[in-house]
Amino acid sequence: MRGLTKRLVSFMKAEDGPTAVEYAVMLALIVVVCIAAITALGQNANSTFSVIGSNLKPPTTGT
Repeated sequence: MRGLTKRLVSFMKAEDGPTAVEYAVMLALIVVVCIAAITALGQNANSTFSVIGSNLKPPTTGT
């Protein structure tokens, strides 16, 4: 029983668990920021190509 208590105390003192959770939270935040940036850039590029496409005129034939 004493060995189990010692292992439980050492597990509670270990900082590997909280460190892993902190890294997971940071990674999740980085992913969210990247997705938001890619979405904003994609919408901007889409609107730019739409404006360019609407301003293009079909080529005229020489016949």
